[in-house]
Amino acid sequence: MNVLKVGLHNRLLKEIGDLADRAGLRVYVVGGYVRDELLGKAVKDIDIVVVGNGVEFAKTVARAWGKANLVVYEKFGTAMLLLDDHKIEFVGARAESYSRKSRKPAVKEASLEEDLSRRDFTINSIAASLRGKDFGNIVDPFDGRKDLRKGVIRTPLEPEKTFDDDPLRIIRAMRFASQLSFDVEPSVLKAARKMAPRLEIVSQERISDEFLKIMGSTKPSVGLQLMFDAGVMKIVFPDVFALAGVEQRKEYHHKDVFLHTMKVVDNVAEKSESLWLRFAALLHDIAKPKTKAFKEDVGWTFHGHEEAGARMVKPIFRRMKFPMEHVPFVEKLVRLHLRPMALVDDLVTDSAVRRLMFEAGDEIDDLMILCRADITSKNPKMVEQVRRNYENVARKMKEVEEKDHLRHWQPPVKGEEIMKVCGIEPGRAVGRLKQRITDAVLDGVIPNDHDAALKYLLEIKDEILSTMSEIREKHAE
Repeated sequence: MNVLKVGLHNRLLKEIGDLADRAGLRVYVVGGYVRDELLGKAVKDIDIVVVGNGVEFAKTVARAWGKANLVVYEKFGTAMLLLDDHKIEFVGARAESYSRKSRKPAVKEASLEEDLSRRDFTINSIAASLRGKDFGNIVDPFDGRKDLRKGVIRTPLEPEKTFDDDPLRIIRAMRFASQLSFDVEPSVLKAARKMAPRLEIVSQERISDEFLKIMGSTKPSVGLQLMFDAGVMKIVFPDVFALAGVEQRKEYHHKDVFLHTMKVVDNVAEKSESLWLRFAALLHDIAKPKTKAFKEDVGWTFHGHEEAGARMVKPIFRRMKFPMEHVPFVEKLVRLHLRPMALVDDLVTDSAVRRLMFEAGDEIDDLMILCRADITSKNPKMVEQVRRNYENVARKMKEVEEKDHLRHWQPPVKGEEIMKVCGIEPGRAVGRLKQRITDAVLDGVIPNDHDAALKYLLEIKDEILSTMSEIREKHAE
């Protein structure tokens, strides 16, 4: 009888297996570690299943390695050990049962096969023995290796049972399909459509974590389209779902804004691994359903959708519980994503180019990636023309940057110097003077250097201070 084996290359697994042999325990590495080893991918996190008491075995391993950082979750019967750049989790083989209203399971000890059956997908239901004589032997009761070869996402039990136990698995199916470029088995998709409303019992944090993993995959549209097709997007991200069926001018874009957005996200993903640049691509047209209007001889228009979309970013981040520190970046790119195209005309002034570069700041390169990704027309001549237009914009920006050094902009005269020169205290007058200097640089009135800005300040300070004094006196009356 041929025994199937997997090459387990991490030395820690051999040491864990030796400790298991001494303790007389059957111990296995399972789940993602085995899956990724079989796929030839790099693996760091290790999940260990013990047929017996997983926490006690984890304590044995920690003592043998002289580690005092073992974290035990008695309530869940699990333990975690951080070692170098590895995270090792230990759990006893178990069966779980769930109530309809909670994600908290009732747990009891079980066999390895029962433990594997409760896992989400067959590709994650593969175990490899760590015992000395059986080291690397595969236990695969649900044909996970076959599904890995076929590139299929399938559940070990009936899909509805698997999703009922943990509805988050609905999105996880789409996430794995997106990350691995796998297909989701039709019966799994059918169950996902039926069970999607069960996602209401799952915390927003867990849902958002899976969503961002889809956005970070090689081709995010795979998972996003599956979410849409299964009715999950309507529940999880209704703003994106609402993009479907919003027609655009056919000669410029796909007919449907959702399909257009999917293409833009994939285009960005080909050029950048930045998660939040991809997210800006997802949201760049998010306000089109709200701004849609029909104009004769033009068709559908979406005037102001870039500004309206930028205002939607913060509420979306709050609702989805995404990290709020990324809001300014995404807002900026959504707000500015149409601006570069306005600079195509040969008659556009350096002032207009300066203002865009000033407003975009350090994000100007990301903005141009987004703008180029926004070209999704199926008309080759149109695509080529728009690409040439953006190359012209990039050339203009390079010329202006070489002259004016606007990247990483810093005001040529600081607020402290303005107060000292003008003999004033902190207040609105300082901001007004600083803005006038900034406008003068951007409009090409003065060069972007300290001496020119200081000279300009001396020329305008009396006028500005006098005007502001008159305003204060008028308000005081």
